Amino acid sequence: MKDTKTSDLREKSVPELEQMVLNERADLYKARRDLVFRRMTDTASVSVRRHNLARLMTIIAEKKRGNA
Repeated sequence: MKDTKTSDLREKSVPELEQMVLNERADLYKARRDLVFRRMTDTASVSVRRHNLARLMTIIAEKKRGNA
C-alpha cells in the first residue's frame, strides 16, 4: 500500500478505507511477528506500515467529520 497516494485514498468511501485499515493492521501484526522471529530483513517496513495506518485513520476521521 505504500504506493497509494493520499489523493487516491480520499476518493475512496469510508467502508473501503476501513477495510484497508483492517488489512494494514493484519500486515503490521505479521511484520512485527516476523521481526521478532528474525524472518524479516527490511525493518523499515514496520514504520512504513504504521505510517500508512495512521494516514488511513486520519482520512477516515476527516470524512466522518465532514471535512473531506
